[in-house]
Amino acid sequence: MIMKFFNFTLIFLILMSAFLPPSTPDPDDQSCLTKLFESMEDPNHNLMNWTQPNFANPCPGSLSNLAGATCNNGRIYKLSLSNFSLRGPISPYISNCTNLQSLDLSNNSFTGSIPTELQYLVNLAVLKLSSNRLSGPIPPSLAMCVYLNVIDLHDNALTGTIPPQLGSLVRLSVFDVSDNRLSGPIPASLGNRTGNLPRFNASSYSGNKDLYGYPLGPMKSKGLSVVAIVGIGLGSGLLSLMLSFTVVCIWLRVTDRKMAAEQEGKITQLMPEY
Repeated sequence: MIMKFFNFTLIFLILMSAFLPPSTPDPDDQSCLTKLFESMEDPNHNLMNWTQPNFANPCPGSLSNLAGATCNNGRIYKLSLSNFSLRGPISPYISNCTNLQSLDLSNNSFTGSIPTELQYLVNLAVLKLSSNRLSGPIPPSLAMCVYLNVIDLHDNALTGTIPPQLGSLVRLSVFDVSDNRLSGPIPASLGNRTGNLPRFNASSYSGNKDLYGYPLGPMKSKGLSVVAIVGIGLGSGLLSLMLSFTVVCIWLRVTDRKMAAEQEGKITQLMPEY
């Protein structure tokens, strides 16, 4: 009887330990959140509880003490800071939140580039950075986050080409880079996916005037059209002809006047004096 009770107690403790947070706060999460808070501005004070005491233990239980943060097993696994009116760069130290599975910083005023350090968030499944003021290229290293299911970067000022490496993300079902300043061809690995891979329509790429390829149209010619070239040629020829005709007319008139003056002089010399 005692043995059965002991075994039951042991099993109960093992099961309970699987759902309890670690006995000490995770130092990586502490560093991640502290650096992230220090790098950004919060003019509307939406992150009033992001204070040093809460950074010391961001996950005391199943819920976090920090606004927009969600914990799982004592680690930060979700950051949802959308529509918080936040400004400044995205701290590269966000990669210290190694258990992060969802990062949503959309609809803020973040500036600067997308940190290449995001590649170290190997558990990341959702990345939403839309409607900010981010610039620079899309890091090809995002392809290192093999579990990415959502990449939403629309409505920023991103430049450069779309990295073809992102086409290797077989779990990717949402991809939106519309309304940026991207250029070059859409990689076939993203624009014309084959097999059972999800496909993305033109709305995922629209609003980038120098972007081309399927599912958008072909590259737009930056040169003059044949009609424009012919029109310019005809116009130039007509203008040249008109100028030549004007010059000839002026020359003939000047010549006529000169000849008339010479004839008048000769007649005057021939007339007798009285």
